[in-house]
Order: sequence, then C-alpha cells, then structure tokens
Amino acid sequence: MTSKVAYSYTLLRYVHDVLTGEFINVGVVIFVPSTGQILHKTRATIGRLKGAFPDLDRGAFILSMQAVRRGLQRVAKKERESGFLLSEGDAASVARKALPSDDSSLQWSACGTGLTNDPQEALERLFERFISRYDTHSRARKTDDDVWRPVRQQLEARNLAQRLQEKSIRGGLDDIVFKHAWKNGQWHVYEPLSFDLVDADGIKSKAREWLGHLSAVVADGTAEQFKPHFIVGAPTNPALNSAYRTAIAILEKAPNSPEIFEEAQLELLVDQIEDEVRSHDVRP
Repeated sequence: MTSKVAYSYTLLRYVHDVLTGEFINVGVVIFVPSTGQILHKTRATIGRLKGAFPDLDRGAFILSMQAVRRGLQRVAKKERESGFLLSEGDAASVARKALPSDDSSLQWSACGTGLTNDPQEALERLFERFISRYDTHSRARKTDDDVWRPVRQQLEARNLAQRLQEKSIRGGLDDIVFKHAWKNGQWHVYEPLSFDLVDADGIKSKAREWLGHLSAVVADGTAEQFKPHFIVGAPTNPALNSAYRTAIAILEKAPNSPEIFEEAQLELLVDQIEDEVRSHDVRP
C-alpha cells in the first residue's frame, strides 16, 4: 500500500472589487514538500465570472491568467531542475514566486493542508470542490443582435433594409458609431439593446453607459442633428423587470429625446420607418 504524503494547497482568487471583497476561485496550487512536487490547475473558461461580474475585462483577465500559468510552470521547472527538495515553506510561499502578493485582482488564499497517496488526484478533487462544482451550463442570453434580428427581417420584407447604413455621430468629446441609420432632414439612428443580463446592476449600468455616450456626444453642441431610437429587449428573469423599467427611464432622459421601442412594438417601429421613408421619397 502506498504511504500517504503531506501536502499544502492555496487557491487563486479573482477579486473583482477590493472594496467589497467579492471573489471567485479560479485556480489551485498544491505543494508536496517531501517530493518537491508543485502541481497546479486553473480555470479554462470565464463563463461563471462573466455571469457574476458582467463588466469583467475578458481580455485582461485571460492575459493575467496566462501569466500566472507561465509563472507556475517556471517555478515548478526550476525546483525540478535544482535537485533539492523544498522541505520548508508551503503552497502559498511557492505560489507567490509565480505571482507576488500585491493589490491586483488575483490573490492567493491562506493555505490548507491534507494527506494523499496521489497528489494529482488531490489536485483534481480540490479543483472540483472549490472551482468547477459551482459552474453551471447557463442558457444563452439574448444579445443586441438577437434584438435587432426581427427588425431587420421586417425591414427586408418591406424592401427597406437597404435604406439603413452605418453612421458615425461625432461630437467634441466623443463619437458613436450606429450600424443602422438613415437621413431624413436629420439622421435617424437605431440601436438595439438587450437587457437580458444576469443582475439588476448590469441592466442599469448598460443604460447609464448609453446615457453617458449620448451626453458626451452632444455636450458642446458640435454634433450633427440626430434622433436616437432604442429597441430594447427585456430580461427573461421576471425578478429583473423593475431594473429593466429603470433602465428604460434612464434612456428616456438621454439627450435628443430618444424614442424607446420594446420587442412587442417592433411592428410599430417598422411602420414608422416605412412611413417616413415613403414620405421622403415622394417629397419634391
């Protein structure tokens, strides 16, 4: 029977907001002092993180995790090649050689300990216990493109889709590119917004971002005249309907008096576009 060896382990945590201290475990490192083994496993996907923190910077997080993995690989290789067993220290001290403790969003936890006759099995068990067990296969959420798709289909059916074009509205402080726009005296711009998000804060934040965009564009009065139209998709979670209504109220306060169309009003929107286009075409 194989004798058991002692090990220590530390968890790698992604701390989204250092003020609130909210975190999600994203990796685990095991150190076996009697053999000098350093084993590690990190999260390969970010679905759960993006669900919990909708404003997560995907690119920055992936680059940070890649750097941690490379650091751990270098530390493990160095210890193997040194020929010395690390009889002192623990998993946290080893992990800090790859990622020093600082005020970044990736932090090491305090150490835990255990006994095992298979360190690799212990690593997998710890990873399942603290990380992968909380993953769920979440349903696909409605995107902005999903909200626009039925509008496009109705426009195509009425031979109107080709009348819309991409338009950049430029202001003194900012500019916004709208993929769907046409000009009738002033520019009419159409923006689909899906509020099928995971929480109330994400829904309201998305509306506030658009309020900020429009405010920045028209701030100094140099932007072209334009009329915004938002096509909004509701959250599928009924518990978020209040946040959705708040988001619509935020959009209504944006400059240039935006028109808001919900998904049940798409035909009304397309009727309006058709009437305006036909009227424009027959105008002398």
